[in-house]
Amino acid sequence: MITSRGWLRAAIALAGLSCLVAPAAPASAAAPQVPVLRRALPEPPPAGVARGELGDLNVEAPHAMTGYSRAKFPHWARQYGTCDTREVVLQRDGQNVVQDDQCRAVQGTWYSEYDGKTLTAASQVDIDHMVPLAAGWRAGADQWDTAKRKAFANDLVNSQLIAVSAASNRSKGDQTPDLWKPPLHSYWCTYSRAWIDVKHVWELNVTQAEKSALGEMLDTCPDS
Repeated sequence: MITSRGWLRAAIALAGLSCLVAPAAPASAAAPQVPVLRRALPEPPPAGVARGELGDLNVEAPHAMTGYSRAKFPHWARQYGTCDTREVVLQRDGQNVVQDDQCRAVQGTWYSEYDGKTLTAASQVDIDHMVPLAAGWRAGADQWDTAKRKAFANDLVNSQLIAVSAASNRSKGDQTPDLWKPPLHSYWCTYSRAWIDVKHVWELNVTQAEKSALGEMLDTCPDS
C-alpha cells in the first residue's frame, strides 16, 4: 500500500519530468546544449511548520545496516533526453551553466551552501542527499521496495538533493544532524527544515538524539 505522498510526487516526477520541460530546439552534435530545465531548489516549509512535522516523526532506534547497499537506491536516474538526476541538479543549482550535447555540465559556477565555497568546475561538485541513503535505510527505507528507494534517491520534488562541495559532502557522509552539521552556522535553519521535511514526507524515523539536534537547529531560524 502506498502511503507516502513524497513517493507519489517523486515517482511522478521521475517518470514524466519531460512533460514539465519545454522542447529544446534541435542542435548539432558540436553545439552546446542550452539547459531547458530551470527550477528553483524546492523550498522547505517555514520553521513553524517544520517544528510541527518534527513533532510528528516517529522516534525509534536506528535499524541495522544488514543488507544495505547503495545499489539498492538506484541513482542517478535518467530524467529527460540524456540528462540524469545529477546533471539536472547541477544545472538547477548552478549559475551560467552550459551543458554539452550529452547534458554534461562543461561550464558554470556553484555556491556550496554547506561551507560557503564557490566551485568553478562540475568535478568539484557533489550532489548531496539531504537525508543520506544509508541514514534513510536506518530510518525505515530498509523496508521499502527498490522502486520506492529509487524515487527517494532521485527526488527532485522535495528538498532532498543539493549541489555542494565534494569536501563538505564527504565530511558529512551518512551522518545525522546530531553527528554532523553544515560548517556554515547560517545554513542550519534551512538544513534542519529540509531534513525534517524530507523525513516527514517519506515517513522515516528519527532517533531521539537526532530529534533534539534538529530542534536546536530550528532555534536558529528567524521565525522560530
